Amino acid sequence: MSSTVLAIDTATKLASVALYDADRGPRAESTWYTSMNHTVELMPAIVLMLEKQGTAVEDLSGLAVALGPGSYTGLRIGLSVAKGLSFSLGTPVVGIPTLDIVAYAHFGQELPICAIIQAGRERICVAFYKKRVRGWQQITDYHLTTPEEVASQVKGPTLFCGEIDRSLSEALHTLVESEIVIATPAFSLRRAGYLAELGWQRLRRGESDDLTSLEPLYLHHPGLGH
Repeated sequence: MSSTVLAIDTATKLASVALYDADRGPRAESTWYTSMNHTVELMPAIVLMLEKQGTAVEDLSGLAVALGPGSYTGLRIGLSVAKGLSFSLGTPVVGIPTLDIVAYAHFGQELPICAIIQAGRERICVAFYKKRVRGWQQITDYHLTTPEEVASQVKGPTLFCGEIDRSLSEALHTLVESEIVIATPAFSLRRAGYLAELGWQRLRRGESDDLTSLEPLYLHHPGLGH
């Protein structure tokens, strides 16, 4: 079982790194908005966090990385760093879809969840989740869509969370006929602490991803262009 996990999320303009300990849970986390400067900001953030915790990079026993959907460049940078560390240290790495990270923060409530990431040009990346007898399950594929299409998928009270600005919030309230709850911006903040915990859960089950086949998750919509 992996005991110290480094989590890396550079999927969007919101970047985040975290250190997670199997015994104590989250140990450190840094989350910030970047003007897509992941290349110059990511490694210094990781080094600073490790130094503050008195943790050497050799002490890491596992890595978790956000797979996307998200920015092409951002995802490539985060995945390259995670793969490089995994290869040089000989530690396992697991990739976690970005929308799973968004939804995971809200698994303590009962409503179905629609997790959202902005994709630009009035498009959004979404996935729906619902609580079942054996826990939360993803009930739709990750897909690139529009607010109008999302509204047509909502069949009852639903919690919306993730990258939801005022304009999208107003659109959802107008378009969705069912009662909906939109998480506050602070509660919707995508944090690497959640990514680290999801990664640790996989690692303690003995799971890991193959470095050669681990690739970013990109979404395309045939009717919306790329």
